[in-house]
Amino acid sequence: MNKKPELLAPAGSPEALDAALAGGADAVYIGGTLFNARMNAKNFERPALLQAVEKCHRSGAKLYVTLNTLVLDRQMKDALDFAAFLYGAGVDALIVADLGLSLEIHRRLPDFPLHASTQMSGHNAEAARFLHTLGFERMVCARELSGENIRQLVQNSPIEIEAFVHGALCVCHSGQCLFSSIVGGRSGNRGECAQPCRLPYNGKYPLSLKDNCLAGHLQELTKMGVASLKIEGRMKSADYVYAVVSTYRRLLDENRDATGEEIGRMKEVFSRSGFTDGYFTGRISNEMLGTRTKENMQESEKIRLTRTALPSARSPYELHRVLPLTEEPYRILKNPPPPKKRRSARFYRVSSIPENAQRELSEIYLPLDVFDGKKANGVLFPPVIPDLELPLVKEKLQKARAAGAIHALIGNIGQIALAKELGFRLHGDYRLNVTNSSAAAFYENIFEDLILSPELILPQVRDIGGEKSFIVYGRLPLMTLEKPLGTDFLRDRRNAVFPVLQEGKRSLVFNSLPIYMGDRMKLLKEAGIYNEHYIFSTEGPKECETVLNYYQKGLPTKREVRRIK
Repeated sequence: MNKKPELLAPAGSPEALDAALAGGADAVYIGGTLFNARMNAKNFERPALLQAVEKCHRSGAKLYVTLNTLVLDRQMKDALDFAAFLYGAGVDALIVADLGLSLEIHRRLPDFPLHASTQMSGHNAEAARFLHTLGFERMVCARELSGENIRQLVQNSPIEIEAFVHGALCVCHSGQCLFSSIVGGRSGNRGECAQPCRLPYNGKYPLSLKDNCLAGHLQELTKMGVASLKIEGRMKSADYVYAVVSTYRRLLDENRDATGEEIGRMKEVFSRSGFTDGYFTGRISNEMLGTRTKENMQESEKIRLTRTALPSARSPYELHRVLPLTEEPYRILKNPPPPKKRRSARFYRVSSIPENAQRELSEIYLPLDVFDGKKANGVLFPPVIPDLELPLVKEKLQKARAAGAIHALIGNIGQIALAKELGFRLHGDYRLNVTNSSAAAFYENIFEDLILSPELILPQVRDIGGEKSFIVYGRLPLMTLEKPLGTDFLRDRRNAVFPVLQEGKRSLVFNSLPIYMGDRMKLLKEAGIYNEHYIFSTEGPKECETVLNYYQKGLPTKREVRRIK
Protein backbone atom coordinates (compact mmCIF):
# COMPACT_ATOMS: atom_id res chain seq x y z
CA MET A 1 0.00 0.00 0.00
CA ASN A 2 1.33 3.43 -0.96
CA LYS A 3 2.20 5.86 1.76
CA LYS A 4 -0.21 8.79 1.88
CA PRO A 5 1.57 11.89 0.49
CA GLU A 6 2.15 15.00 2.52
CA LEU A 7 -0.35 17.81 1.91
CA LEU A 8 1.68 21.03 1.64
CA ALA A 9 -0.16 24.34 1.93
CA PRO A 10 0.85 27.94 1.18
CA ALA A 11 0.67 30.81 3.64
CA GLY A 12 1.50 34.39 2.70
CA SER A 13 0.32 35.76 6.06
CA PRO A 14 -0.35 34.61 9.65
CA GLU A 15 -4.08 34.47 8.83
CA ALA A 16 -3.42 32.14 5.91
CA LEU A 17 -1.21 29.98 8.15
CA ASP A 18 -4.11 29.54 10.57
CA ALA A 19 -6.37 28.65 7.62
CA ALA A 20 -3.88 26.08 6.31
CA LEU A 21 -3.66 24.34 9.69
CA ALA A 22 -7.44 24.43 10.15
CA GLY A 23 -7.82 22.92 6.70
CA GLY A 24 -5.66 19.95 7.67
CA ALA A 25 -2.30 20.67 6.06
CA ASP A 26 0.54 18.31 7.00
CA ALA A 27 3.07 21.04 6.26
CA VAL A 28 3.01 24.73 5.42
CA TYR A 29 5.48 26.80 3.42
CA ILE A 30 5.96 30.49 4.01
CA GLY A 31 8.40 33.25 3.14
CA GLY A 32 10.27 35.72 5.25
CA THR A 33 10.96 39.29 4.24
CA LEU A 34 14.18 38.30 2.47
CA PHE A 35 15.00 36.16 -0.57
CA ASN A 36 11.64 34.64 -1.35
CA ALA A 37 9.91 34.40 -4.71
CA ARG A 38 6.73 36.11 -3.46
CA MET A 39 8.16 39.36 -2.13
CA ASN A 40 4.80 41.07 -2.73
CA ALA A 41 3.00 38.78 -0.29
CA LYS A 42 2.53 39.99 3.28
CA ASN A 43 5.17 37.48 4.43
CA PHE A 44 6.59 36.95 7.92
CA GLU A 45 8.89 39.12 10.00
CA ARG A 46 11.26 37.25 12.33
CA PRO A 47 8.99 37.33 15.41
CA ALA A 48 6.10 36.06 13.29
CA LEU A 49 8.34 33.32 11.91
CA LEU A 50 9.13 32.11 15.41
CA GLN A 51 5.42 32.07 16.21
CA ALA A 52 4.71 30.20 12.97
CA VAL A 53 7.22 27.47 13.84
CA GLU A 54 5.71 27.05 17.31
CA LYS A 55 2.14 27.02 15.97
CA CYS A 56 2.88 24.43 13.29
CA HIS A 57 4.79 22.12 15.60
CA ARG A 58 2.10 22.37 18.27
CA SER A 59 -0.36 21.19 15.60
CA GLY A 60 1.90 18.34 14.50
CA ALA A 61 2.65 20.03 11.17
CA LYS A 62 5.96 20.93 9.58
CA LEU A 63 7.03 24.41 8.49
CA TYR A 64 9.17 25.05 5.43
CA VAL A 65 10.59 28.47 4.55
CA THR A 66 11.37 29.70 1.05
CA LEU A 67 14.80 31.09 0.24
CA ASN A 68 13.99 30.56 -3.41
CA THR A 69 15.50 33.52 -5.24
CA LEU A 70 18.85 34.06 -6.92
CA VAL A 71 21.43 35.61 -4.60
CA LEU A 72 24.23 38.04 -5.46
CA ASP A 73 27.68 37.95 -3.86
CA ARG A 74 26.95 41.09 -1.87
CA GLN A 75 23.77 39.51 -0.48
CA MET A 76 25.24 36.15 0.45
CA LYS A 77 26.13 37.03 4.04
CA ASP A 78 22.59 38.29 4.75
CA ALA A 79 21.11 35.15 3.17
CA LEU A 80 23.33 32.87 5.26
CA ASP A 81 22.60 34.82 8.44
CA PHE A 82 18.88 34.41 7.73
CA ALA A 83 19.32 30.68 7.10
CA ALA A 84 21.14 30.37 10.45
CA PHE A 85 18.25 32.17 12.17
CA LEU A 86 15.75 29.77 10.58
CA TYR A 87 17.86 26.80 11.63
CA GLY A 88 17.90 28.02 15.21
CA ALA A 89 14.15 28.64 15.08
CA GLY A 90 13.51 24.97 14.28
CA VAL A 91 12.26 25.38 10.70
CA ASP A 92 11.94 21.91 9.17
CA ALA A 93 13.39 22.59 5.72
CA LEU A 94 14.47 25.35 3.37
CA ILE A 95 13.11 25.60 -0.17
CA VAL A 96 16.10 26.89 -2.15
CA ALA A 97 16.59 27.94 -5.78
CA ASP A 98 20.17 29.27 -5.89
CA LEU A 99 22.84 26.59 -6.20
CA GLY A 100 25.53 28.76 -4.64
CA LEU A 101 23.39 29.57 -1.61
CA SER A 102 22.45 25.88 -1.27
CA LEU A 103 26.11 24.84 -1.22
CA GLU A 104 26.98 27.41 1.43
CA ILE A 105 24.03 26.47 3.66
CA HIS A 106 24.87 22.78 3.41
CA ARG A 107 28.51 23.42 4.32
CA ARG A 108 27.55 25.39 7.41
CA LEU A 109 24.38 23.55 8.43
CA PRO A 110 24.78 20.03 7.08
CA ASP A 111 21.72 18.64 8.88
CA PHE A 112 19.37 21.41 7.73
CA PRO A 113 17.07 19.71 5.15
CA LEU A 114 17.12 21.32 1.71
CA HIS A 115 14.33 21.13 -0.85
CA ALA A 116 15.13 22.17 -4.42
CA SER A 117 12.61 24.77 -5.56
CA THR A 118 10.82 24.38 -8.88
CA GLN A 119 12.90 27.45 -9.81
CA MET A 120 15.86 25.04 -10.12
CA SER A 121 14.19 23.63 -13.25
CA GLY A 122 14.34 19.98 -12.13
CA HIS A 123 12.54 17.94 -14.76
CA ASN A 124 14.27 14.56 -14.88
CA ALA A 125 15.76 11.87 -12.65
CA GLU A 126 19.34 12.87 -13.44
CA ALA A 127 18.63 16.32 -11.94
CA ALA A 128 17.39 14.59 -8.79
CA ARG A 129 20.52 12.41 -8.64
CA PHE A 130 22.72 15.50 -9.06
CA LEU A 131 20.89 17.29 -6.24
CA HIS A 132 21.19 14.22 -4.02
CA THR A 133 24.99 14.43 -4.24
CA LEU A 134 24.77 18.03 -2.99
CA GLY A 135 22.75 17.14 0.11
CA PHE A 136 19.18 17.81 -1.07
CA GLU A 137 16.41 15.65 0.39
CA ARG A 138 13.63 16.68 -1.99
CA MET A 139 13.09 18.16 -5.45
CA VAL A 140 10.00 20.13 -6.47
CA CYS A 141 9.50 18.93 -10.02
CA ALA A 142 8.66 21.12 -12.98
CA ARG A 143 4.95 21.90 -13.29
CA GLU A 144 5.09 21.16 -17.03
CA LEU A 145 5.74 17.43 -16.58
CA SER A 146 3.15 14.93 -17.74
CA GLY A 147 1.85 12.33 -15.33
CA GLU A 148 3.93 9.63 -17.01
CA ASN A 149 7.07 11.75 -16.75
CA ILE A 150 6.36 12.29 -13.04
CA ARG A 151 5.96 8.53 -12.63
CA GLN A 152 9.33 7.89 -14.29
CA LEU A 153 10.95 10.59 -12.17
CA VAL A 154 9.62 9.22 -8.87
CA GLN A 155 10.68 5.67 -9.75
CA ASN A 156 14.26 6.67 -10.51
CA SER A 157 14.88 9.51 -8.06
CA PRO A 158 17.07 8.94 -4.96
CA ILE A 159 15.29 11.82 -3.19
CA GLU A 160 11.68 12.74 -2.52
CA ILE A 161 9.64 14.32 -5.31
CA GLU A 162 7.17 17.11 -4.58
CA ALA A 163 4.59 18.07 -7.20
CA PHE A 164 2.27 21.05 -7.57
CA VAL A 165 -1.37 19.95 -7.64
CA HIS A 166 -3.26 23.24 -7.48
CA GLY A 167 -2.83 26.94 -8.18
CA ALA A 168 -1.32 29.42 -10.61
CA LEU A 169 0.80 28.22 -13.52
CA CYS A 170 3.67 30.06 -15.17
CA VAL A 171 3.58 29.65 -18.95
CA CYS A 172 7.39 29.58 -19.00
CA HIS A 173 9.37 26.75 -17.47
CA SER A 174 10.07 27.89 -13.90
CA GLY A 175 13.51 29.36 -13.38
CA GLN A 176 13.84 30.04 -17.11
CA CYS A 177 11.80 33.24 -17.44
CA LEU A 178 13.66 36.48 -18.09
CA PHE A 179 10.71 38.44 -19.50
CA SER A 180 9.85 40.50 -16.42
CA SER A 181 13.50 41.13 -15.62
CA ILE A 182 14.87 42.08 -19.02
CA VAL A 183 11.82 43.96 -20.35
CA GLY A 184 10.32 45.33 -17.14
CA GLY A 185 13.29 45.59 -14.78
CA ARG A 186 11.62 43.32 -12.17
CA SER A 187 13.20 39.90 -11.87
CA GLY A 188 10.92 36.90 -11.47
CA ASN A 189 13.99 34.94 -10.37
CA ARG A 190 14.39 37.39 -7.50
CA GLY A 191 10.79 37.52 -6.33
CA GLU A 192 9.58 40.60 -8.18
CA CYS A 193 7.75 39.22 -11.23
CA ALA A 194 5.52 41.79 -12.95
CA GLN A 195 3.56 38.96 -14.66
CA PRO A 196 4.02 39.95 -18.32
CA CYS A 197 2.40 36.61 -19.18
CA ARG A 198 -0.95 37.99 -18.00
CA LEU A 199 -0.83 40.86 -20.53
CA PRO A 200 -2.30 40.91 -24.07
CA TYR A 201 -0.21 40.11 -27.15
CA ASN A 202 -1.43 40.13 -30.73
CA GLY A 203 -4.74 41.36 -29.31
CA LYS A 204 -5.27 38.21 -27.22
CA TYR A 205 -3.87 36.52 -24.11
CA PRO A 206 -1.70 33.70 -25.53
CA LEU A 207 0.55 33.46 -22.44
CA SER A 208 -2.02 33.49 -19.64
CA LEU A 209 -2.82 30.01 -18.35
CA LYS A 210 -5.72 28.82 -16.23
CA ASP A 211 -4.88 27.63 -12.73
CA ASN A 212 -3.71 24.07 -12.29
CA CYS A 213 -6.06 21.55 -10.65
CA LEU A 214 -5.10 17.89 -10.22
CA ALA A 215 -7.81 17.07 -7.68
CA GLY A 216 -9.16 14.57 -10.18
CA HIS A 217 -5.83 12.68 -10.27
CA LEU A 218 -4.98 12.25 -6.59
CA GLN A 219 -5.23 8.46 -6.61
CA GLU A 220 -2.82 8.32 -9.53
CA LEU A 221 -0.34 10.65 -7.82
CA THR A 222 -0.53 8.65 -4.60
CA LYS A 223 0.14 5.37 -6.43
CA MET A 224 3.14 6.95 -8.15
CA GLY A 225 4.72 7.60 -4.76
CA VAL A 226 4.87 11.40 -4.96
CA ALA A 227 6.06 12.47 -1.49
CA SER A 228 4.33 15.83 -1.25
CA LEU A 229 1.36 17.46 -2.95
CA LYS A 230 1.89 21.20 -3.13
CA ILE A 231 -0.75 23.90 -3.36
CA GLU A 232 0.30 27.27 -4.81
CA GLY A 233 -1.10 30.45 -3.28
CA ARG A 234 1.08 32.62 -1.05
CA MET A 235 -0.45 35.68 -2.73
CA LYS A 236 -4.00 34.45 -2.18
CA SER A 237 -6.42 34.95 0.72
CA ALA A 238 -6.84 32.90 3.87
CA ASP A 239 -10.29 31.85 2.65
CA TYR A 240 -8.76 30.49 -0.56
CA VAL A 241 -6.15 28.55 1.43
CA TYR A 242 -8.76 27.00 3.71
CA ALA A 243 -11.16 26.09 0.89
CA VAL A 244 -8.52 24.39 -1.25
CA VAL A 245 -6.54 22.72 1.55
CA SER A 246 -9.64 21.35 3.27
CA THR A 247 -10.88 19.89 -0.03
CA TYR A 248 -7.60 18.11 -0.75
CA ARG A 249 -7.43 16.94 2.89
CA ARG A 250 -10.83 15.30 2.61
CA LEU A 251 -9.91 13.63 -0.68
CA LEU A 252 -6.66 12.22 0.70
CA ASP A 253 -8.27 10.95 3.88
CA GLU A 254 -11.07 9.29 1.91
CA ASN A 255 -8.64 7.87 -0.69
CA ARG A 256 -10.52 9.20 -3.68
CA ASP A 257 -10.44 11.76 -6.48
CA ALA A 258 -12.56 14.90 -6.49
CA THR A 259 -16.07 15.01 -7.85
CA GLY A 260 -17.06 17.61 -10.42
CA GLU A 261 -19.02 19.39 -7.71
CA GLU A 262 -15.97 19.66 -5.42
CA ILE A 263 -13.83 21.01 -8.25
CA GLY A 264 -16.63 23.46 -9.05
CA ARG A 265 -16.61 24.79 -5.48
CA MET A 266 -12.87 25.40 -5.63
CA LYS A 267 -13.37 27.13 -8.97
CA GLU A 268 -15.88 29.49 -7.37
CA VAL A 269 -13.33 30.46 -4.70
CA PHE A 270 -10.69 31.36 -7.31
CA SER A 271 -10.01 30.55 -10.94
CA ARG A 272 -8.89 32.07 -14.19
CA SER A 273 -11.73 31.07 -16.51
CA GLY A 274 -11.70 27.63 -14.91
CA PHE A 275 -8.95 25.06 -14.26
CA THR A 276 -6.60 22.98 -16.38
CA ASP A 277 -4.82 19.65 -16.03
CA GLY A 278 -3.30 19.94 -19.51
CA TYR A 279 0.32 19.47 -18.55
CA PHE A 280 -0.40 16.41 -16.42
CA THR A 281 -2.58 14.69 -19.02
CA GLY A 282 -0.46 15.81 -21.97
CA ARG A 283 -3.45 17.52 -23.57
CA ILE A 284 -1.58 20.75 -24.27
CA SER A 285 -3.72 23.16 -26.27
CA ASN A 286 -5.33 26.58 -26.21
CA GLU A 287 -7.94 25.12 -23.86
CA MET A 288 -5.31 25.74 -21.15
CA LEU A 289 -5.50 29.51 -21.64
CA GLY A 290 -7.52 31.69 -19.28
CA THR A 291 -7.72 35.07 -17.59
CA ARG A 292 -9.24 36.34 -14.36
CA THR A 293 -12.55 37.69 -15.62
CA LYS A 294 -15.07 40.01 -14.00
CA GLU A 295 -17.41 37.01 -13.71
CA ASN A 296 -14.71 35.06 -11.85
CA MET A 297 -14.28 37.92 -9.40
CA GLN A 298 -18.01 38.29 -8.81
CA GLU A 299 -18.26 34.53 -8.25
CA SER A 300 -15.53 34.68 -5.61
CA GLU A 301 -17.10 37.64 -3.82
CA LYS A 302 -20.26 35.59 -3.15
CA ILE A 303 -18.36 32.87 -1.30
CA ARG A 304 -18.66 32.85 2.49
CA LEU A 305 -16.65 30.23 4.30
CA THR A 306 -16.94 28.86 7.81
CA ARG A 307 -13.74 27.25 9.01
CA THR A 308 -13.96 24.00 10.89
CA ALA A 309 -10.68 22.41 11.87
CA LEU A 310 -10.36 19.13 10.01
CA PRO A 311 -8.54 16.05 11.30
CA SER A 312 -5.42 15.05 9.37
CA ALA A 313 -2.92 12.24 9.15
CA ARG A 314 -0.26 14.31 10.89
CA SER A 315 1.96 12.44 13.30
CA PRO A 316 3.38 14.01 16.49
CA TYR A 317 6.22 16.32 15.61
CA GLU A 318 9.79 15.58 16.68
CA LEU A 319 12.53 18.16 16.27
CA HIS A 320 16.01 16.86 15.47
CA ARG A 321 19.02 19.13 15.48
CA VAL A 322 22.30 17.25 15.73
CA LEU A 323 25.26 19.02 14.20
CA PRO A 324 26.48 22.46 15.30
CA LEU A 325 26.60 25.54 13.14
CA THR A 326 30.00 25.85 11.47
CA GLU A 327 31.57 29.22 10.79
CA GLU A 328 33.47 28.61 7.57
CA PRO A 329 33.97 31.78 5.54
CA TYR A 330 32.06 32.31 2.33
CA ARG A 331 34.19 31.36 -0.65
CA ILE A 332 34.97 34.22 -3.00
CA LEU A 333 36.88 33.41 -6.18
CA LYS A 334 39.72 35.76 -6.94
CA ASN A 335 40.04 36.86 -10.53
CA PRO A 336 42.89 34.89 -12.16
CA PRO A 337 45.23 36.55 -14.68
CA PRO A 338 43.17 37.58 -17.72
CA PRO A 339 42.61 34.51 -19.89
CA LYS A 340 43.14 34.50 -23.60
CA LYS A 341 40.21 36.15 -25.32
CA ARG A 342 37.60 33.66 -26.62
CA ARG A 343 34.45 34.19 -28.62
CA SER A 344 31.58 31.75 -28.96
CA ALA A 345 28.14 31.99 -30.54
CA ARG A 346 24.90 30.10 -31.03
CA PHE A 347 22.87 30.28 -34.22
CA TYR A 348 19.15 29.52 -34.13
CA ARG A 349 17.45 30.21 -37.46
CA VAL A 350 20.36 31.50 -39.56
CA SER A 351 20.23 29.44 -42.74
CA SER A 352 23.92 29.89 -43.54
CA ILE A 353 26.68 30.62 -41.05
CA PRO A 354 29.05 33.24 -42.49
CA GLU A 355 32.64 32.22 -43.33
CA ASN A 356 34.18 34.76 -40.97
CA ALA A 357 32.36 33.14 -38.04
CA GLN A 358 34.57 30.06 -38.29
CA ARG A 359 37.69 32.24 -38.23
CA GLU A 360 36.61 34.40 -35.31
CA LEU A 361 34.63 32.07 -33.02
CA SER A 362 36.18 29.31 -30.94
CA GLU A 363 32.85 27.50 -30.50
CA ILE A 364 29.88 27.62 -32.84
CA TYR A 365 26.72 26.03 -31.45
CA LEU A 366 23.58 24.94 -33.25
CA PRO A 367 20.40 23.57 -31.68
CA LEU A 368 20.36 19.78 -31.64
CA ASP A 369 17.57 19.39 -34.21
CA VAL A 370 19.45 21.41 -36.88
CA PHE A 371 23.06 20.41 -36.19
CA ASP A 372 24.74 19.25 -39.40
CA GLY A 373 28.47 19.35 -38.60
CA LYS A 374 29.39 21.45 -41.64
CA LYS A 375 30.36 24.69 -39.92
CA ALA A 376 29.39 24.24 -36.28
CA ASN A 377 31.59 22.39 -33.79
CA GLY A 378 29.17 22.51 -30.86
CA VAL A 379 25.64 21.47 -30.05
CA LEU A 380 23.15 23.39 -27.97
CA PHE A 381 21.42 20.93 -25.62
CA PRO A 382 17.61 21.23 -25.55
CA PRO A 383 16.47 23.49 -22.69
CA VAL A 384 14.24 20.69 -21.32
CA ILE A 385 14.76 16.90 -21.50
CA PRO A 386 12.13 15.02 -19.46
CA ASP A 387 12.83 11.34 -18.79
CA LEU A 388 10.52 10.06 -21.53
CA GLU A 389 12.32 12.18 -24.15
CA LEU A 390 15.78 11.12 -23.04
CA PRO A 391 16.25 8.06 -25.33
CA LEU A 392 15.46 10.03 -28.50
CA VAL A 393 17.57 13.02 -27.43
CA LYS A 394 20.47 10.72 -26.61
CA GLU A 395 20.24 9.12 -30.06
CA LYS A 396 20.31 12.55 -31.73
CA LEU A 397 23.26 13.64 -29.58
CA GLN A 398 25.20 10.53 -30.56
CA LYS A 399 24.61 11.36 -34.22
CA ALA A 400 25.71 14.96 -33.64
CA ARG A 401 28.83 13.73 -31.89
CA ALA A 402 29.63 11.43 -34.80
CA ALA A 403 29.03 14.33 -37.23
CA GLY A 404 31.65 16.50 -35.53
CA ALA A 405 30.07 18.09 -32.48
CA ILE A 406 32.88 18.48 -29.93
CA HIS A 407 31.46 21.10 -27.59
CA ALA A 408 28.16 21.02 -25.66
CA LEU A 409 26.38 24.04 -24.23
CA ILE A 410 24.61 22.77 -21.10
CA GLY A 411 21.74 24.68 -19.49
CA ASN A 412 20.41 22.25 -16.90
CA ILE A 413 21.88 20.16 -14.09
CA GLY A 414 20.00 17.13 -15.43
CA GLN A 415 22.09 17.19 -18.64
CA ILE A 416 25.62 17.12 -17.22
CA ALA A 417 25.97 13.34 -16.81
CA LEU A 418 24.63 12.68 -20.31
CA ALA A 419 27.06 15.15 -21.91
CA LYS A 420 29.98 13.57 -20.04
CA GLU A 421 28.89 10.06 -21.03
CA LEU A 422 28.88 11.03 -24.71
CA GLY A 423 32.35 12.58 -24.53
CA PHE A 424 31.52 16.23 -25.16
CA ARG A 425 33.61 19.13 -23.90
CA LEU A 426 31.24 20.87 -21.47
CA HIS A 427 30.39 24.58 -21.36
CA GLY A 428 27.82 26.09 -18.97
CA ASP A 429 24.95 28.12 -20.42
CA TYR A 430 23.18 31.14 -18.93
CA ARG A 431 20.14 28.95 -18.11
CA LEU A 432 22.04 27.68 -15.04
CA ASN A 433 21.26 31.09 -13.45
CA VAL A 434 24.71 31.70 -11.93
CA THR A 435 24.73 34.99 -10.02
CA ASN A 436 27.39 34.44 -7.34
CA SER A 437 30.92 33.19 -6.76
CA SER A 438 29.94 30.07 -4.85
CA ALA A 439 27.96 28.67 -7.79
CA ALA A 440 30.66 29.75 -10.22
CA ALA A 441 33.36 28.04 -8.15
CA PHE A 442 31.35 24.82 -8.10
CA TYR A 443 30.71 24.80 -11.84
CA GLU A 444 34.37 25.65 -12.54
CA ASN A 445 35.11 21.98 -11.79
CA ILE A 446 32.54 20.82 -14.37
CA PHE A 447 32.66 23.28 -17.29
CA GLU A 448 35.51 24.74 -19.30
CA ASP A 449 33.79 28.09 -19.07
CA LEU A 450 30.47 29.41 -17.78
CA ILE A 451 28.04 32.00 -19.16
CA LEU A 452 26.82 34.03 -16.19
CA SER A 453 23.20 35.06 -15.77
CA PRO A 454 22.22 37.88 -18.17
CA GLU A 455 20.28 39.44 -15.28
CA LEU A 456 23.57 40.66 -13.79
CA ILE A 457 24.89 44.16 -14.32
CA LEU A 458 28.60 44.72 -14.91
CA PRO A 459 29.58 45.54 -11.27
CA GLN A 460 27.91 42.27 -10.19
CA VAL A 461 29.75 40.38 -12.93
CA ARG A 462 33.02 41.89 -11.69
CA ASP A 463 32.40 40.37 -8.23
CA ILE A 464 32.55 36.86 -9.71
CA GLY A 465 35.97 35.42 -10.52
CA GLY A 466 36.96 32.44 -12.59
CA GLU A 467 36.64 31.60 -16.27
CA LYS A 468 33.43 33.49 -16.94
CA SER A 469 31.63 34.23 -20.16
CA PHE A 470 28.86 36.71 -20.76
CA ILE A 471 26.32 37.33 -23.51
CA VAL A 472 27.54 40.50 -25.23
CA TYR A 473 25.31 40.43 -28.31
CA GLY A 474 21.92 39.16 -29.38
CA ARG A 475 18.26 38.80 -28.56
CA LEU A 476 17.92 36.98 -25.25
CA PRO A 477 15.51 34.04 -25.10
CA LEU A 478 13.01 35.33 -22.53
CA MET A 479 10.74 32.30 -22.20
CA THR A 480 10.83 28.56 -22.81
CA LEU A 481 7.29 27.36 -23.45
CA GLU A 482 5.92 23.83 -23.26
CA LYS A 483 2.75 24.98 -25.03
CA PRO A 484 3.31 25.93 -28.70
CA LEU A 485 2.19 29.44 -29.55
CA GLY A 486 1.43 28.85 -33.22
CA THR A 487 2.84 32.25 -34.23
CA ASP A 488 6.19 33.69 -35.30
CA PHE A 489 5.95 36.73 -33.04
CA LEU A 490 4.21 38.41 -30.13
CA ARG A 491 3.31 42.10 -30.35
CA ASP A 492 2.64 43.87 -27.05
CA ARG A 493 0.58 46.96 -26.23
CA ARG A 494 3.55 49.26 -26.90
CA ASN A 495 4.00 47.72 -30.36
CA ALA A 496 7.20 45.94 -29.40
CA VAL A 497 7.66 42.70 -31.36
CA PHE A 498 9.08 39.57 -29.71
CA PRO A 499 10.17 36.87 -32.18
CA VAL A 500 9.05 33.29 -31.45
CA LEU A 501 11.23 30.40 -32.64
CA GLN A 502 10.96 26.64 -32.19
CA GLU A 503 13.71 24.68 -30.47
CA GLY A 504 12.74 21.05 -30.78
CA LYS A 505 9.24 20.58 -29.32
CA ARG A 506 9.27 23.88 -27.46
CA SER A 507 8.75 27.54 -28.32
CA LEU A 508 11.25 30.21 -27.37
CA VAL A 509 10.18 33.85 -27.03
CA PHE A 510 13.07 36.23 -27.78
CA ASN A 511 13.50 39.84 -26.70
CA SER A 512 12.38 42.58 -29.03
CA LEU A 513 15.81 44.25 -28.87
CA PRO A 514 19.26 42.69 -29.17
CA ILE A 515 22.04 43.40 -26.69
CA TYR A 516 24.81 45.45 -28.32
CA MET A 517 28.13 46.27 -26.64
CA GLY A 518 30.46 46.47 -29.67
CA ASP A 519 31.46 50.04 -28.84
CA ARG A 520 31.73 49.42 -25.10
CA MET A 521 34.21 46.56 -24.96
CA LYS A 522 36.39 48.41 -22.47
CA LEU A 523 33.56 48.23 -19.92
CA LEU A 524 33.31 44.47 -20.45
CA LYS A 525 37.04 44.02 -19.86
CA GLU A 526 36.88 46.12 -16.68
CA ALA A 527 34.23 43.67 -15.42
CA GLY A 528 36.56 40.76 -16.15
CA ILE A 529 34.70 39.56 -19.25
CA TYR A 530 37.21 38.13 -21.73
CA ASN A 531 35.01 35.34 -23.04
CA GLU A 532 32.30 36.85 -25.24
CA HIS A 533 29.16 34.99 -26.26
CA TYR A 534 26.89 35.97 -29.16
CA ILE A 535 23.31 34.90 -29.90
CA PHE A 536 22.11 34.99 -33.50
CA SER A 537 18.39 34.29 -33.87
CA THR A 538 16.59 36.33 -36.52
CA GLU A 539 19.69 37.71 -38.27
CA GLY A 540 20.63 36.64 -41.79
CA PRO A 541 24.21 35.61 -42.72
CA LYS A 542 25.17 39.10 -43.89
CA GLU A 543 23.96 40.70 -40.66
CA CYS A 544 25.86 38.11 -38.60
CA GLU A 545 29.02 38.97 -40.50
CA THR A 546 28.45 42.69 -39.95
CA VAL A 547 27.96 42.23 -36.21
CA LEU A 548 31.19 40.25 -35.82
CA ASN A 549 33.10 42.88 -37.83
CA TYR A 550 31.63 45.70 -35.73
CA TYR A 551 32.72 44.00 -32.52
CA GLN A 552 36.17 43.34 -33.93
CA LYS A 553 36.57 47.05 -34.71
CA GLY A 554 34.68 48.42 -31.69
CA LEU A 555 32.14 50.31 -33.81
CA PRO A 556 28.82 51.79 -32.61
CA THR A 557 25.48 50.81 -34.12
CA LYS A 558 22.61 52.99 -35.24
CA ARG A 559 19.99 50.36 -34.39
CA GLU A 560 17.81 50.51 -31.31
CA VAL A 561 19.51 48.10 -28.92
CA ARG A 562 19.70 47.03 -25.30
CA ARG A 563 22.80 47.94 -23.28
CA ILE A 564 24.36 46.10 -20.35
CA LYS A 565 24.76 48.54 -17.47
